Amino acid sequence: MGKKYGLILGALILLIIIMLPTPEGLSTSGQRMIGILIFSVIIWITEAVSYSVSSVLIVSLMAILLGFAPDPVHPEKLLGTEGALKFALSGFSTSALALVGGAMFIAVAMVKTKLDARIALVILSKIGTKTNRVLIGVIAVGFILSFFVPSTTARVSCMVPIILGIINSFGVSMKSRFAAVMMIAVAQADSIWNVGIKTAAAQNMIALNFIEKQLGYYISWGEWFIAAAPFAAIMSVVLYFIILKIIPPETEEIAGGKEAVAKALKELGPMSTAEKKLMVISVILLFLWSTEKIVHPLDTTTTTLSAITIMLLPKIGIMDWKYVQSRVSWGTLMLFGTGISLGSTILSTKAADWIASYIVGKFDLYTMSAFGILAVLSLFLIVIHLGFASATALSAAMIPIVISILQGAAQLNPLNVIGMTMVLQYVICFGFILPVNAPQNMVVFSTETVTARDFIRTGIPITIAAYLLILLMASTYWKWLGIIL
Repeated sequence: MGKKYGLILGALILLIIIMLPTPEGLSTSGQRMIGILIFSVIIWITEAVSYSVSSVLIVSLMAILLGFAPDPVHPEKLLGTEGALKFALSGFSTSALALVGGAMFIAVAMVKTKLDARIALVILSKIGTKTNRVLIGVIAVGFILSFFVPSTTARVSCMVPIILGIINSFGVSMKSRFAAVMMIAVAQADSIWNVGIKTAAAQNMIALNFIEKQLGYYISWGEWFIAAAPFAAIMSVVLYFIILKIIPPETEEIAGGKEAVAKALKELGPMSTAEKKLMVISVILLFLWSTEKIVHPLDTTTTTLSAITIMLLPKIGIMDWKYVQSRVSWGTLMLFGTGISLGSTILSTKAADWIASYIVGKFDLYTMSAFGILAVLSLFLIVIHLGFASATALSAAMIPIVISILQGAAQLNPLNVIGMTMVLQYVICFGFILPVNAPQNMVVFSTETVTARDFIRTGIPITIAAYLLILLMASTYWKWLGIIL
């Protein structure tokens, strides 16, 4: 029903917003951007059109509606469609877009060489055959792959066939609790490490782009890791205990488990030359990421693009453009660029400030401490995420508003706008509850080894634990680091 009428509903609400009198303190272009934002949220939530089509729609709407609105700088004349297009396409000229594109190329290289599968199988081969140890192995694989495969969907897509093969080799039913435990762990562990590692997820790049452009600070790979990795590590342990408690496997040990993994490794054969090249490139790239601002001045995007260049070089490289072009999700890249354009323009037209003032008034945020503001906004983002199937879209819609709220609050209360924006981006990565809350959840759900009820039963306590941990770390570790205050 939502898919059928989502586009009509979004268009009607957009039209109503445009026709309404412009509120005091809001420009015409700002009012139209609020309409486009709400239209975007509706079609993203209802999935009325694909994300690729939504990107073209949003860019077109911005070009036309802003083009026939007064110029924000010279209100006496219209902005014009050429000027509006500069806003609509601004997200496609950012280093963040290049980094996300580079991450997709790395993911394609991993799948082509099967290095991701080898890493996963080697880790699982060292764990053992007890079900709780296999679960530890699955979570550990999610952790390790998040360093080398900067795409959550790619990591999960790699893991799913491996885990299905192990389940099948064990002679366990695909409808068993053991199968459900392993599959849910695949999705949830990857979501958790989206928080822990800057380059693990595209939505992080959205937030980092806004932080850099609007707040003038570039957060390095190492700074993000120091702040976020302890949270992800603790949540990995919490995930282990919650899953085993809520969906206990039928048996404590699976016969033939080690043999099944060994068989899968044998089928891979010895490491190919391409795998060895990719391993060397990946390790060097990881070193460059982690030592950014410490050993060298190169930013994450530059080092990533340099690595991609080497991967594509004839004779030296491990793949060619023809192989890559049909395997990269260009639609996702379109959504990413459009999301940045949408958020940047909401900020540029001061629409974000107006929305922020409204939210602040409703929650009376400016009377709260930094901790209170973080608690309320985190809860708000968790609830609103229930309606989103893409954390990238959620970041694009909400981070500009979050920045405006925090900038206003910082004038009255001592708080670190940059640090708190980063922490709230962690919360946006919480796609734990519903299968539709994240692409990786849908990949796992499509195997029919888990039900929506399984996701909800485990996702709610995981989300509660993650929220409480956010509050605990905000009052301790992050406070000590100066991230909150």
